Amino acid sequence: MIRVAILDDYQGVALALADWQSLHPQATIQAFADHLDDLDAVARRLHTFDCVVAMRERTPFPRTLFEKLPNLRLLITTGARNASIDLAAATDRKVQVCGTDMLPYPTAELTWGLILALFRHIPQEDRAARAGRWQTTLGLGLNGKTLGLLGLGRLGSQVARVGRAFGMAAIAWSQNLTAERAAEAGAALVSKDELFARSDIVSIHLVLSPRSRGLVGAAEIARMKPTSFLVNTSRGPIVDEAALLAALSERRIAGAGLDVFEPEPLPRNHPVLALDNVVITPHLGYVTEENYRLAYGHAVEDVRAFLAGRLLRPLNQV
Repeated sequence: MIRVAILDDYQGVALALADWQSLHPQATIQAFADHLDDLDAVARRLHTFDCVVAMRERTPFPRTLFEKLPNLRLLITTGARNASIDLAAATDRKVQVCGTDMLPYPTAELTWGLILALFRHIPQEDRAARAGRWQTTLGLGLNGKTLGLLGLGRLGSQVARVGRAFGMAAIAWSQNLTAERAAEAGAALVSKDELFARSDIVSIHLVLSPRSRGLVGAAEIARMKPTSFLVNTSRGPIVDEAALLAALSERRIAGAGLDVFEPEPLPRNHPVLALDNVVITPHLGYVTEENYRLAYGHAVEDVRAFLAGRLLRPLNQV
């Protein structure tokens, strides 16, 4: 029998969204709803487990953690990649890493939730109406505005498509984007400087990597119009946090919609929480029931295959 741990089950739903019972009696399952930041605490919790199911990058697995988990044989990450897992260390420690599929559209949908919340002041008006105050702000329309997409891959293209439906003009930039590829997605290729200068909304849709880390810095934010908004549903470290917070607090840009941060969960004393021109969501981009059912269902399949001596969706070779 193997012991399986499910990490960071924030909503306490993991066991109900997949057929974990089908793994009995070969496996016992335990889900943990709380998040541990300290790697020593993580190691103590997982010391006796043979298999761990990690939800995206919520808990990192660096080499130092693998070295403290002598019983770990299988690590499953939801999604097809996880930058917070040291795959080389996993391979060295003979830990098989497998992934799952995830749906391609939930993050694009949340992006538009944040944009609409910013333009129509939905959080402020909700709070005001509950307090007995009626129509306290003047919203903005999307029609005729310019949507700037930093990254025009799968997610950026979906966001561009919705922007066109709202009557917006889409412009885009990334390191390898071509004019032809941009046109296929209904956007015009521009330089990075032009994107920040022209856009009414800058929406980030890049993978975090050494070349994208800190890509949106003080110089880029300084080029934005004072009436423009920044939306980040990608990864927190793509944006220079200090530069963004300064621009928001000094009203040099109109506001921001942020779903991602560094670190996560967001500390309760984080300065962004004091800003009234920011709409915050706690990394909900991929958090939908449909996505969880798919990911946890595939995690069950990964464990079942491993117990049978097979591999599904392997991310390394042990």
